[in-house]
Amino acid sequence: MFERPSAGNRAVLVQVDFGQGGIEERLAEVALLAGSAGACVAGIVQGRRQAPDPAFYVGKGKAEEIGELAQMNEADLVIFNHDITAAQQRNLERKLNCRVVDRSALILDIFALRAKSHEGKLQVELAQLQHLSTRLVRGWTHLERQKGGIGLRGPGEKQLETDRRLLGERVKMLKARLRVLERQRAVRRRSRERRDVLSVSLVGYTNAGKSTLFNALTKAGAYAADQLFATLDTTSRRLFLGEAGNIVLSDTVGFIRDLPHSLVAAFHATLEETVSADLLLHVVDSSSDDREGQIEAVNGVLEEIGAGVLPQIQVWNKIDASMASAEVQQDACGNISRVLLSARSGEGLVLLRQVLADVALKHKASLAAISESRDESY
Repeated sequence: MFERPSAGNRAVLVQVDFGQGGIEERLAEVALLAGSAGACVAGIVQGRRQAPDPAFYVGKGKAEEIGELAQMNEADLVIFNHDITAAQQRNLERKLNCRVVDRSALILDIFALRAKSHEGKLQVELAQLQHLSTRLVRGWTHLERQKGGIGLRGPGEKQLETDRRLLGERVKMLKARLRVLERQRAVRRRSRERRDVLSVSLVGYTNAGKSTLFNALTKAGAYAADQLFATLDTTSRRLFLGEAGNIVLSDTVGFIRDLPHSLVAAFHATLEETVSADLLLHVVDSSSDDREGQIEAVNGVLEEIGAGVLPQIQVWNKIDASMASAEVQQDACGNISRVLLSARSGEGLVLLRQVLADVALKHKASLAAISESRDESY
């Protein structure tokens, strides 16, 4: 869908401060995103504005500065750590004479690189097409009508309209396929629910260590790497917790600040695994200076997908990097609110397993009480 940055792409990053704070963290994050997409950062341009410029997003003078830096560093790509309109992208590409990619397109590109399963690829393609449908005019401004000539004369339908129609048909087909997969996933989920097995989902900011923790607990061998969006496909495994029996633990896609809405919509079936969970383990990178902002971003996405009301325990991972000690922390009411551990070294994993065992036993007792109450009502 999008022209993927090759290993040789040199990119200039653009970050505008609208008073939102955390600029250094945002720059570090977009640099990681660029690297994950295969681009080499050749330069960074920052600026402050009250509001985006309608034509160039950054203003004419700043656009010229970006162009000069790109030319000086032989960059062939400019990455905005913001969402820009199709008109702004078109104006910038004409002025800078190089490709311009915004944050949403960059994240979509990384998802396309990472998708391995059939469902994951379908979800990414759907998100890309939905993103592309808003900016089809970019590619076809030079065509007013389809080319004529012998054997090519048609009904006079505009090229842009033809493209939109074909794109719409492809979107409908992808949605139909994903609905089938969603129904299959729902059947498997109902089967688990009938067995009264506690369902736990790992959620968290991308690269917080969810897959490493998942592997440490279940020995599943799921792909884990120090990169953004290493996991796109939901993986579920049984986890035996002694007298508490088995629970089902699921590793899900990581979230990120300003996650494109098209991605959230396209990954609806995958994210339903999170919505249907009995408990969320919110994995946090305790070594990150921006951890509070990351926690807020994850909770924002959870609210968006309808999982904001689910019980949640924070798991502060990477204590080997933050030099903290493994422990279980409780809130003012005596409820477990946080577990500090290191998934990589294994320190604190025993504490987390005990916490999960306690939750599983309470879950079983609650279900038994409900079942007994029903029997008495008959």
